[in-house]
Amino acid sequence: MDRADEMKALADVRLRLQEHFPELDADVVEAAVRLAHSELTGPVRAFVPVLVEHAARDRLAFARRDDAGRGDVTPAAPTDG
Repeated sequence: MDRADEMKALADVRLRLQEHFPELDADVVEAAVRLAHSELTGPVRAFVPVLVEHAARDRLAFARRDDAGRGDVTPAAPTDG
């Protein structure tokens, strides 16, 4: 998968997640996708979009659950310990 294909696939991931989490701001979905993507730095890129979608979906589900009723949502960032 070349870089252009990967970026197109990530745009598709963002659209699917925005449809799945309509109550979350598009910027929150974008941040979750960018964060998940930034964590995948290895040379094998074929499964990056799938892995990003799963990681971002998990973060957004957590944000949805954690924010029930509050308007200010940011995706949970991983911790180092």
